[in-house]
Amino acid sequence: MLAVLRGRKTFELGSLDKVLDFLSGEQMTKTGGRLARGILVPVAAILVFLMMWTAGAQQVQTSLGELPGPAKVWEQSVALYDEHRAERTKEADFYARMQERIDKAVAAGQPEERIERLRTRPYTGKATFVDQVFTSLLTVMTGFVIASLIAIPMGVVIGMSQTLYQAFNPIIQLFKPVSPLAWLPLVTMVVSAVYVSDEPWFEKSFVNSAITVTLCCLWPTIINTAVGVSGVSRDLINVSRVLKLNWFTKTMKIILPSAIPMMFTGLRLSLSIGWMVLIAAEMLAQNPGLGKFVWDEFQNGSSNSLARIMVAVIAIGFIGFLLDRGMLMLQRTFNWDKSAVMR
Repeated sequence: MLAVLRGRKTFELGSLDKVLDFLSGEQMTKTGGRLARGILVPVAAILVFLMMWTAGAQQVQTSLGELPGPAKVWEQSVALYDEHRAERTKEADFYARMQERIDKAVAAGQPEERIERLRTRPYTGKATFVDQVFTSLLTVMTGFVIASLIAIPMGVVIGMSQTLYQAFNPIIQLFKPVSPLAWLPLVTMVVSAVYVSDEPWFEKSFVNSAITVTLCCLWPTIINTAVGVSGVSRDLINVSRVLKLNWFTKTMKIILPSAIPMMFTGLRLSLSIGWMVLIAAEMLAQNPGLGKFVWDEFQNGSSNSLARIMVAVIAIGFIGFLLDRGMLMLQRTFNWDKSAVMR
């Protein structure tokens, strides 16, 4: 019993010593420094930016009035969300009325064709800002996924063959700097000629924007995947030869795990480029996304247009940041090297 009491007393004293060392020692200083760098410094920088924005906006006069400051932009953000909620309420009321008409038609024994027309009648209200955000996300992810499915296999094959690398490198370097504004007219004409259907699955404007994003997302992923594959350690390649691994097993077990860091670097670059490209593509293709929202507000020229454009600009930047963070988290999940940092 005495030994147990002594052990408990020793444990309590040891724990107290650790707490006191933490509060008065270097560990407390290091923790405080990390907290300051991780939270306080970014918050202070944002506050300084907002103050500079407020002061600078008051000095700029445009044809539509004073450049909007943070307060005006926040006001329009709330207004856009209220418009979205009002539009969703109208949509719910529309479908409730349609259901009443369908029930009456069924009770009256009307023809099945009329009832089916009522069931399939869509709501034709205008797209809200929130709807346009999701349209842009769907478009960019469609283009990005298609580009990745093409670019990753191409990069692996090119990286594993010096001959193919030399053959494709001039083509890649030729098309890599081409602007999306140059691709879009060509894409539009090709889609108009090829994508012909009485009941298309997707709108042509969506297809034009997605293909343009795909063309601009290809090159960073191809280049970085090829570089990552070509840089695999020769010792690992020699081991695969000793073990007499076939091409598929060597690629899946040795090549891809070693090339994943460079591959994800290419994917992150491609997604960032695709998100930037999309806004310009939507402006010209009139795909109902954020790009069209910005263009419509610019053409509208109302007193709130500048503030609404600023809301879209901030939303574009914030979504781009989230997409990049998501790709980095995905990289840390699949990468054998868990030391990848959130930069």
